[in-house]
Amino acid sequence: MGNKELRRAVFLDRDGTINVEKSYLHRAAEFEFIPGAPEAIRLLREAGFLVIVVTNQSGVARGYYDEEAVHRLHRFVDGELAKAGTAIDAYYLCPHHPRHGVGPYRVECACRKPLPGMILAAAAAHGIDLRRSWLVGDKVIDVEAGTAAGCRSVIVRTGYGSDEAPLVPRQVPVCDDLIAAARLILAEEGSGIAAPVPGGDTV
Repeated sequence: MGNKELRRAVFLDRDGTINVEKSYLHRAAEFEFIPGAPEAIRLLREAGFLVIVVTNQSGVARGYYDEEAVHRLHRFVDGELAKAGTAIDAYYLCPHHPRHGVGPYRVECACRKPLPGMILAAAAAHGIDLRRSWLVGDKVIDVEAGTAAGCRSVIVRTGYGSDEAPLVPRQVPVCDDLIAAARLILAEEGSGIAAPVPGGDTV
């Protein structure tokens, strides 16, 4: 497959980027979008990007909940996004932890961020040109995973981002939230949304 046939994607961390950070979130009743997140996803997809979630879920490894609980939550998210006229194209989760995992989940895997395994798997499955793709997250490990995969990365100040943003390389843009990051990406890509990014800057 030639590069001209490959698609662009924006890979999104979940907790602290799309939804309000809550410890080991797995129940729909506790899910809360960060304001503007559904609109950000809609804008990115309308601009032709695949939007793919890549999320570490060590709660599975620790035995707090199972993988089906994560899938149930994602089905709930799909329903909520449908109400906003948009969707997530695919979800990838890492259920492992190298030290705190139980049974087969205690493993040194290739998918747990900051390693790029989830991103690479998504690229292979969906025909994605990683050099033309982006990663948005609220932690240094998100940025590192995106960089390792060959994507451009953005860190947001939501979730853990206020504390983690000063730790990323200076060339990594810092935005207040996902909607600001989406506008930055679309402006960079020349997709017609070149308005100033509210609260956004680079460090």
